[in-house]
Amino acid sequence: MPVELPLFFDCNEDQLLGVLHQPPTIALSDIGMLMVVGGPQYRVGSHRQFVLLARSLAAAGIPVFRFDYRGMGDSEGGQRDFENISSDIRAALDSFVANSAGVRRVVLWGLCDAATANTFYALSDSRVVGQIALNPWVRTEEGEAQAFLRHYYVRRICSTAFWRKVFALKFNAIDATRGFLRNLGQSRASDDAVELSRDIRPLPIRVRDAQLSFAGSSLLILSGQDLTAREYDMRVAESAEWKHWIASTNVTVRRLMNADHTFSCAEWRDQVADWCRDWVVRLSGEEPVASHYGDRSDGS
Repeated sequence: MPVELPLFFDCNEDQLLGVLHQPPTIALSDIGMLMVVGGPQYRVGSHRQFVLLARSLAAAGIPVFRFDYRGMGDSEGGQRDFENISSDIRAALDSFVANSAGVRRVVLWGLCDAATANTFYALSDSRVVGQIALNPWVRTEEGEAQAFLRHYYVRRICSTAFWRKVFALKFNAIDATRGFLRNLGQSRASDDAVELSRDIRPLPIRVRDAQLSFAGSSLLILSGQDLTAREYDMRVAESAEWKHWIASTNVTVRRLMNADHTFSCAEWRDQVADWCRDWVVRLSGEEPVASHYGDRSDGS
């Protein structure tokens, strides 16, 4: 059975807590996986996903370290957002390497804004050779409004349930129109704001540049029923460079078309675990990780 070892480590005078998952036998290679938690969240994860994933990978011979960054879970310090956890990631990675025999290279794993935090951090640490990003966070006000307009209103108008409400006189047209116009206004107003503030470097631009600059391998896992994933798709579609990157041999894309943001059922959670394990195993064996970009609902 894999061994689970709690570890305390320091980050800027605060004490953080992590859990090291060691394989039951010799590790497959010198690659381990560091799980970074999105906020507000702690090391167990929604539906215990992080615990179960770490145990699954450790059983397959992959060392894993999951931890609470400052201000979350059982770690000390003030609360912070994903833009301010680079020191926490580095401290956790240092502790992981120091306490796990043989680990020299690391894959960063993150869901939502943790995936984005990893993207920014990876460029500063040569030990990071891969990233697994689930539904990366690229949200801006106009991006959220555009995704809502494209994926919520269109789907609703095409649904049978919507028209049943209309004909049964249960549809509040005034409230619906107000909501539509509010989202439309946010979308257009934010477009103007971005146009006037290009030097501010909007989040999608920074994520794009960081992903394009990363020399290692990346696995993207995207949910079909998630607004965050749709926003990411929209931003990628707007950039020829980004589309070229995502189709490159350094990137593998997997999709679970029925899954929600946190992969909340056992079937989705297990599929994510299988994809992560197989991808890290191939990376550990220094085999090329083929690019797959398309709609997928299984592990093929």
